[in-house]
Amino acid sequence: MPETEAQWTQKAYAKINLTLDVLGKRADGYHEVSMIMQAVSLYDTVIFHKRNSGISLSCDAPDLPCDNGNLAFRAAELLQQECGVAEGVHIDLVKRIPMAAGLAGGSSDAAAVLRGLNQLWRLRLGRSELEQLAARLGSDVPFCLWGGTVQATGRGEILDPLVDAAGFGVVLAHPPIQVSTAWVYGRFSRLQTAGAKHNAAMRQALDQRDFPAVAANLFNALESVTEPAYPQISAIKQAMLEAGAGGVLMSGSGPTVFALTPDRLSAEQLAARLSLGPDVTILTAETVAREEQINVPSIITGQA
Repeated sequence: MPETEAQWTQKAYAKINLTLDVLGKRADGYHEVSMIMQAVSLYDTVIFHKRNSGISLSCDAPDLPCDNGNLAFRAAELLQQECGVAEGVHIDLVKRIPMAAGLAGGSSDAAAVLRGLNQLWRLRLGRSELEQLAARLGSDVPFCLWGGTVQATGRGEILDPLVDAAGFGVVLAHPPIQVSTAWVYGRFSRLQTAGAKHNAAMRQALDQRDFPAVAANLFNALESVTEPAYPQISAIKQAMLEAGAGGVLMSGSGPTVFALTPDRLSAEQLAARLSLGPDVTILTAETVAREEQINVPSIITGQA
């Protein structure tokens, strides 16, 4: 049970990949990637309760582990161990990002824990120190620390912030499919991709805020593996295009598909036109800027 009358909150934003190219396998077993990542307004809420000692976690998603099988819990453990923190914390996760969806929900929760506990425990860790810790937790966690629009290279931990692409509408369609990221990467062949061209064209389109060009250059090399294995993904993409989407793409290794529109209103209108069946979860969002991701924890007074 939390031992304080104050709570601290952080938003953990989902991400989509505007581009994703896989350059090959590295000596350390990871894959070398070059991708443009974008934070969207769909978010989990991470609530921190001060404790005198120990780490505990609860979540409103019954299928999510609440021990060190949860990346957010491991983020708290890592920060406590690396910084020699004696204090504890209880963490509540309010999940809104679908799990195992290619939207970095777990990575974003972990990043929110690093940001929030850095302030709650008064650690004063700088950006670089937080990013190094984040990279130890997972390839998407460094991006999720700050969000916005970023080109990520290496295994995803080398971040090059780009011109913000805030304000585009996003429709997310999540089918009830379990896709193993390791399985997808294990079956990927570089010969099937042409990602470098799309990365360069996407950067130029973002610089000019040219929505048609952004939509035209959406690219995910991993679709070459996931789509043939899961035809429902292709069917969702086709339905979105027929409903008037500017561009569609699978996010990450899947299975979530997103449609990009010029603004939030057009995303909501597109979602209303879609008929994908009762088993497909449809959510609307918009792209968010980098500074919106770096939210300062707020204090909620009252009995925790």
